[in-house]
This record gives sequence, C-alpha cells and structure tokens, in this order.
Amino acid sequence: MAFVTGPLPQRLKVIHGFGAVAFGVKDLGFSFFLLIFYNQVLGMDARLVSLALLIALLVDAVVDPIIGNLSDRTYTRWGRRLPWLYLAPVPLAIMWVLLWHPPGGEAPSFLGLIAIAVGVRILLSACEVPSISLVPEITQDYDDRTTLFRYRFLSGWLGGIVMMILAYTVFMSGPDGLLQKEGYLGFGAFGAALMVLSVMGSALGQHRLIAQWPERRPPPFSLRNAFQEIFDAFSERSFLFFAAGALAAYVNQGMTFSISNYLNVFVWQLDQPLITGGPDWFTGLLGYALTLFLSVVLMFFVVGQMHRAFGKAKSAAIGAYGSIVLGLAPYLLLLMGLWPETGSAVSTFAFLGMLLFANMFGVIMMVSATSMIAEIVEAFEERTHRRAEGAFYSGNWLIQKCATGLGIFLTGQIVAASQLPDGARAGDVDASVLTHMITYYGAAAIVLAIVAAFWLGRFPISRAEHEARVETLTKRRKQALDAAARGDIDAGTIVP
Repeated sequence: MAFVTGPLPQRLKVIHGFGAVAFGVKDLGFSFFLLIFYNQVLGMDARLVSLALLIALLVDAVVDPIIGNLSDRTYTRWGRRLPWLYLAPVPLAIMWVLLWHPPGGEAPSFLGLIAIAVGVRILLSACEVPSISLVPEITQDYDDRTTLFRYRFLSGWLGGIVMMILAYTVFMSGPDGLLQKEGYLGFGAFGAALMVLSVMGSALGQHRLIAQWPERRPPPFSLRNAFQEIFDAFSERSFLFFAAGALAAYVNQGMTFSISNYLNVFVWQLDQPLITGGPDWFTGLLGYALTLFLSVVLMFFVVGQMHRAFGKAKSAAIGAYGSIVLGLAPYLLLLMGLWPETGSAVSTFAFLGMLLFANMFGVIMMVSATSMIAEIVEAFEERTHRRAEGAFYSGNWLIQKCATGLGIFLTGQIVAASQLPDGARAGDVDASVLTHMITYYGAAAIVLAIVAAFWLGRFPISRAEHEARVETLTKRRKQALDAAARGDIDAGTIVP
C-alpha cells in the first residue's frame, strides 16, 4: 500500500528530493576531483589511484545488496528506512573528511586509499539505498514516480554543482588552482556538513508520513537467505534488461566525469577568464559548473513530457544518442581543424553551448533508467508475492559502483596511455598527447552509448503494462484482506 494515493504534495517532492544532495556531493567528489587530487596533488600514480578506486567500488558493490536486503527487512515503529537515514550520516561525514585529508596530510598507501574509499561508499549506500527505496513505497503512479526522480536528480546535481562552484571559486581558487592541496580539506569539511544536513533533513521532513510499523514482519535475517532472495530479485527479466543498459551508461558516465577536469583544463583551457579583462574567478570552469546545472534544470522540464510522449524506454535511448552526438561534436570539429582557437571566448562559449544540451540528454537517460526500477518492483511482487525495493535499488548501486569504478579505471588508463606528464600546465602539453586522449576517450564513449541505448530502449515494461499490473495487485491485496477478515489466512502474511 503506497503512503500517498492521491496527488503528491509539493512539500513532499522537495523534501524527498533534498535527500539526494548527499549523493550529489559524493558523486562530484569521486567523479571530478578524487583522481586529479591523488594523482596531481598528492603524487600517486594515476593507474594505481584508479585501480584502488575500482577495487574499493567492487568490494562495496558486494556489500550493497546486503544493505538493501537489511533495509527491506528492517522492522521498527519508524518503518523500514528511517533508522538507516538517522544512523549513517555522521560516520559518513567523518570518512568523507578523511578522504580529502588523509591521516598525516600525505598520500596514503595503496591499501589505505582502498580502506577510506570503501568506508565512504558503504556509508553512502546506507543513506542512499533506503532513501531511494522510498519512491515505489510513496506512490504507485507511473508519472509521479518520474516526478520524484526529477526532484532527486535536480537536488543531487544541485549538491554537486554547489561543491564544484565552491571548489573553483573558494577552496581551490588560488594561483595553483586544482593543485592547491590545502583547499581540499575545506572542500571535504563543507561537503561532509552538507551530507549530514541533506540526509537527516530529508528523513525528518518525511518522518510523519513514513514512520509507522511495516504491515508485515519479515523473517529473521540469514546471510544464505539474503543472497538467495537477492539472486531471485536480480533474475527478474526486466531487471536484466535494465542492468545491461545501465552498466554501459554508468561506465560511460564514470569515465566522462573523471576525465572532465583533464579535458576542461588541458584541451579547452577553461581555467582562463571567460571575458577578457573580467574578474579572475569568472573562469570557464565556473561557466562549466553553471552550464551543468542549467542542463539539469532543462531536464527537469523536459523529461516528464518525454515520458508521457515516448515512455521511459524510448526516452532513455533518445537520451543516450543525443548525449553522445552533442557531447563529442566539439572534439570531432577540433580534430578536423574546424573549431575556434581553444582558450578563446568563442571556443569556450561554443563548447558550453553544446555541453548544455549534451548533458541534458545524458541526465534524461539516467532519470529514465532509474525510474524504470520502480516498475520492476511490482513485476517482482506479481511473480513472487514479495516486495524488494531495497534489493533492486541496491542492485542499481551495485551496477553503478562497479561501472563507475570501471569508468574511472578507464580514465586512468587513458591518461597514462596518452603520456600526460605529472604536474602538467594548460597550454604546455604537446598536441599529440591531447589528440591521443581525445581519441581514446571518444572511441570508448561511442561504444558504451550504443550499448546503453540498445538495452535501455528494449526495457519490457510499458506504462500500460505497469498500470494493469498495479490494478491486479490491488485486487489481489483486497482479496487477501477479505480472507484475513474472515479468518481464512493469517493477516501477518499479507504482502504490503
């Protein structure tokens, strides 16, 4: 039974979405700054850093389904999700600060970096999996679920963009820019505070609605049964379609985000002022951050219309193709000698203009894919008479973390293969190095986008099928309640 049966209150949309700010802070840090911080600032080899992050993600990914299963089984007067959202944020904040200011202030060992990264990832999952698992519990409506995900993505990107702007204009605004070691401590501390505010604030704002005993007491937890249930959930046919497309999409996203600072500085020279004679802080990097946020605002108004017109599967495929075509067009024109001089105002504004729509389509793909999972929950319930929101969303994080780690790992290999020197400065890098970096990145991005569009576009649950399934489940539940009222079955066995 959904917590809300009518239209979603605007306050609920905003408060629920606010919980995703913590994920945006984490994603921005890992995807944009972590590799360049440990490689260029602390002096660790890019290949070792990317390998450490990949290992950490793989370890964490194994834990994620267990967190999801435990979240599904949590049985308290505050419901299944709230205890996690109150307990995990403070330890997460502590680990986040350690990530940006390792003990002693120097580069940790290879194993030390793995340990810190694993701690951050697991604690973030303990916040994000229960939070996002609330979506199919709050509403069963096909479009209202998209609305909740629009707010989650808008809030997540807002959290990331705020951190990016502060990084470029406050924390790493000195003459050394992103190589300013001291700035990363302030970056970590502010991000930690924002994470706690986001997760706990969202939980408190939803407390009155969702703080209630679950309708069904789950059986005792056992590791064997947990993995059996997880395997059963992940075998759902519609989840396999989603997983194949999402895997490619997340690898592409992880690679694109982690290589962005390299491309933005060394190829597009966005560390220069946007306007000649303008303030030093008004650089192309700030323009880049603002453009990303504007692209998500555009997505917010477009994705709902696309889902109503085309459905989630076709919208995801359109997003994948639109993102790769517009995203790689500036690089192709640059290699062909048809692009304005990099570092100039014309080049920067043209690049940001293409980025605006490329990222909009990329986020539309991600919103569409993530929203699909909510429909998988009812498909699984129809087959097994059991709901497993936490299992499916932890499965999404399992895929995302493995794929993002692989994407960051690919960036490390691309940077190493292009032979970019340590401590390189924009404008001083040999053109052949940049050509190799662009070529390797572009080839990988094209392949991954095609794979993502192919599988996400074939997701088998349509709007009509979902609505029919919800009606079937409603009738089944009513029959079970009637039988319980007659004493034919135990009311405690009714599936929520």
